[in-house]
Amino acid sequence: MEKVLKRFADILCGTLDNQEQIDAEIAAGKQIHPYAKHVTDVCDHKIRNRPADHPGIYILEESYYMQPGQDDVQLKPLFFYITASGENTALLHSMQVPEEHDPKDVINANDDLVFDWNTLEMRPWGPAPYVWHDAEQCFKTDHEDPIGPGMTFRLTETLKEGELFVMECIKKDGVQITPYSTPIHYIKKES
Repeated sequence: MEKVLKRFADILCGTLDNQEQIDAEIAAGKQIHPYAKHVTDVCDHKIRNRPADHPGIYILEESYYMQPGQDDVQLKPLFFYITASGENTALLHSMQVPEEHDPKDVINANDDLVFDWNTLEMRPWGPAPYVWHDAEQCFKTDHEDPIGPGMTFRLTETLKEGELFVMECIKKDGVQITPYSTPIHYIKKES
């Protein structure tokens, strides 16, 4: 089971953005997707008071977004706990970033950032199963859960070496409010 977690983390972690997708959209006459950048890494070393036999890995994803026509970049830190289910499935559990942390400080490069395992809480969304497909050499998920009154969040994602295809669809009372209907295409940057 540890093999599937390592494979999942190796593909997911790193610095990725969709600049190539944005450049192509602008060249075609209209930017559809937001500029998006992820700086993602395993953050097990930032978890204090974690029991020695607690399985899985923790991942911190700094998500930076800039909507079309805007100049300000928004940081949205995401915190995940990943476990294995069998030999070919990684389960992504969404964790609540503790309220005492200022979002601008919840970044991988912050050596002072720590989370107390005893206070960590899972969010109600998930876990999303990412299944490894040998023939395509990728993980795939298509997971939907309610996120509030009349609201749903659906994540459809393909993760392969060097690139991610991510479609996050939010619906309110059955009406899609996500302003685009095709995935953001992230390319991993060399470090």
